Amino acid sequence: MLNDRRWGVPAIIDPATFEMVQSEAARRKREGGRYSGVSIFSGKIKCAECGSYFGAKVWHSTDKYRRVIYRCNNKYDGHKCQTPHVTEDEVKAAFVTAFNKLVTEREEVIANARLVQKTLCATEELEQEKSALAEELAVVVKMVEECVAENARIAQNQAEYQKRYNRLVARYDAAKRRFDEVMETIAERSAKAERLAGFAKTLEGQGEPLTEFDERLWGSMVECVTVRADGGLSVVFRDGTRV
Repeated sequence: MLNDRRWGVPAIIDPATFEMVQSEAARRKREGGRYSGVSIFSGKIKCAECGSYFGAKVWHSTDKYRRVIYRCNNKYDGHKCQTPHVTEDEVKAAFVTAFNKLVTEREEVIANARLVQKTLCATEELEQEKSALAEELAVVVKMVEECVAENARIAQNQAEYQKRYNRLVARYDAAKRRFDEVMETIAERSAKAERLAGFAKTLEGQGEPLTEFDERLWGSMVECVTVRADGGLSVVFRDGTRV
């Protein structure tokens, strides 16, 4: 008996929001490390040495000197990262400085973001390949079902039947692997295009430099902040610009 879950061709639904969430989840899985969505800085601060995220730690939690700092989650897990801890105020200051530099070069940054969106995020050819692969999968599923049904109705050489069946299974598996790869690439490119479009629109509407930390801009514009061993912070924006 064929397994419907395995042989059914999946429905193709690609809402932009769903793609962005899926892409972000996949990115975090690839990068590894512990992640907690407790604060606006969670999942945003990374160690330049090992690539792990920084986590919040509370110092002097029971007295008036209580202080929240962020340090590499791998620092005391057998790793010897030399990156120091950072405070929220240090991260906020680094963001304001970096964002204001971005504003001074706004036109060039926006033009580059839109160029990347147009060229590297294109999905037209992939969409065509996806449709062709979906048709191929549907054809092979039908061929497998007919092969199995014929074997049930008509006495035939079982060795030859098994070879034919295995060839069809291999053909299906190859097409399905490629189909999944194409779908993943489309989702990644679409999510990146959405991020770049939002990035350009937000930057375009920001006429004046920041005088203080803006939580909304932090959430919508920043990919991550990396902390170096010398204590320096680099802000990586959604378009890939590093300041």
